[in-house]
Amino acid sequence: MLDMRLLRQDKTHLLQALHARGATTTELDQLFVADAQRRATMQQCETLKHTRNTVSQRVAVSKKANEDATVWIEKMREVGDEIQRLDEHIRQLDATCEALLLHLPNIPHASVPFGKSAHDNVEIRRHYEPHTFSFEPQPHWEIAQRLCLVDAEAGSRVTGSRFVFYRGWGARLERALANFMLDMHTLEHGYEPLTPPMIVHRHSMVGTGQLPKFAEDAFQIADNDYFLVPTAEVPVTNFYRDQMLLATDLPKMFTAYSGCFRQEAGAAGRDTRGLIRLHQFHKVELVAFALPEQSYDVLERMTNHAENVLKRLGLPYRVLALCTGDMGFTATKTYDIEVWFPSANGYREISSVSNTEAFQARRANIRFRRSPKEKPEFVHTLNGSGLAVDRTMAALIENYQEEDGSIMVPEALRPYLGGVQKISI
Repeated sequence: MLDMRLLRQDKTHLLQALHARGATTTELDQLFVADAQRRATMQQCETLKHTRNTVSQRVAVSKKANEDATVWIEKMREVGDEIQRLDEHIRQLDATCEALLLHLPNIPHASVPFGKSAHDNVEIRRHYEPHTFSFEPQPHWEIAQRLCLVDAEAGSRVTGSRFVFYRGWGARLERALANFMLDMHTLEHGYEPLTPPMIVHRHSMVGTGQLPKFAEDAFQIADNDYFLVPTAEVPVTNFYRDQMLLATDLPKMFTAYSGCFRQEAGAAGRDTRGLIRLHQFHKVELVAFALPEQSYDVLERMTNHAENVLKRLGLPYRVLALCTGDMGFTATKTYDIEVWFPSANGYREISSVSNTEAFQARRANIRFRRSPKEKPEFVHTLNGSGLAVDRTMAALIENYQEEDGSIMVPEALRPYLGGVQKISI
């Protein structure tokens, strides 16, 4: 959530930033109208409270002098009723302002490239050249079906479309990937591991920006105000909800593996085959809480940590700086990491690493103190995939496929699979 005080100070800059993000100014205009009404009403209320104090003193003087204070008492009652009415109006305007603020996206960092869509994203670097096959590479879903790694038909029978069963070596490979990623991030990169809840309440969803803007993508539990997590970012970021941290303890960096549940209402018809866009998928998440002056250094570190997983697995990838029009709702700056898919002859997103600055912390009330005597400040929160496990599995199957229909196991994963080097029928 944006800081209303900063919005008042530089409305022109805000309008430009929202325009760069492709947002309309309707809600912003409504916000400034409601805020102006709120401030005017508060001024009116303060004036009446001063009047009430003056009248109260006059009543006390009249009573002390044994004078009739009826008129002044009636005046005080009228003023009190008006104050009560204005206080209620202020509460309503507060709620209106907050609701409008919750729908406004974050402001892009100055280093973010301007653009309207994914076509305007800027490639930063690539690692590994895509492998050249001596045969026509097959899509991962055909290989996975032939090797009995994934059963999409069973998933559809049990739950519905875009749900799958991992089976046999597929289940082992999925688990191996998750454990490999967690070990890298905890043992090599220094993250603290968490096992988070996979159900959160509405306040947590609001805190990280999933609600109210993207309610249609969420899986809500019927007749309840609980939601299945769309990503471990939600529970882990809310780990410090309503807490006061010490500057000396920052940055705090966590990693967590969880199931993720998304309806992805806006993505109908896309990637309906395979493991790219499932309603239930699995992800190793990275979350950091940082001082404002260190958060962009932390963003670079987290991006490198996600890249290291792909480097260790030997998967070709590239890193993009997202433009203003393609960034997520809560982000000030985002790097997307895209992995190579031979069957598509192109790159597909496998991780998105973002700095949200104080946007989420303000919504979730996560603050820190530099010293006991200094005022609290909001922390900066960052998050990223380290990595999306199902997409990593899909990329691994395609990049390590052999002409005989088998797939080679990357050397880094072999200790997690009992030393197996190849998966075949």
